[in-house]
Amino acid sequence: MQIHRSAAALLAALALPLAPAAHAIEYSQVAATASRIDFSYKQMGVGMDGRFGKSDIQLAFDPARPEAGRASIEIDLVSINTGSAEANAEVAGKAWFDTARHPKAVFRSTSVKALGGNRFEAAGTLTIKGRSRDVVAPFSFAQQGADGVFDGNFVIRRNDFGIGEGEWADPSLVANEIVVKFHVQAAARK
Repeated sequence: MQIHRSAAALLAALALPLAPAAHAIEYSQVAATASRIDFSYKQMGVGMDGRFGKSDIQLAFDPARPEAGRASIEIDLVSINTGSAEANAEVAGKAWFDTARHPKAVFRSTSVKALGGNRFEAAGTLTIKGRSRDVVAPFSFAQQGADGVFDGNFVIRRNDFGIGEGEWADPSLVANEIVVKFHVQAAARK
């Protein structure tokens, strides 16, 4: 009886490499209409929110192999919506985003790592107004039906990028810390 069990275990171990590998799922087809990039900040101590209406998000993410993940995001700064047409025109100007010379903000990931519990972290370079800074963006991943949903946020310091120069540089008028929030929905590559 012992010989038969050992033989069965040996056969099972030998057959293991022949078993089909788990199918990798790579989420890479971004649903632009279901994805968004928002921001929040304080102006004279009052919380304010805004959104960018247009962005080009390219990503490849397999939750089983997060270290192979990558993301490239180009934000159309002209598409900013602060909730006020007057404010939108102001932040497009030279003191803020200078969209005539710098129409896009760009993030390119350099690494992605797992933090546990469907939490991850993407490190990369963010460039705004020609100034680049390293940023780390923690995010969560959840599968909703056939799609993957990524939600996260990170903080930037606007003076690092020359956003709000001159009379607007005073952080008592507009806080230096800006919270960038993202919600990205992507289908698996077919």
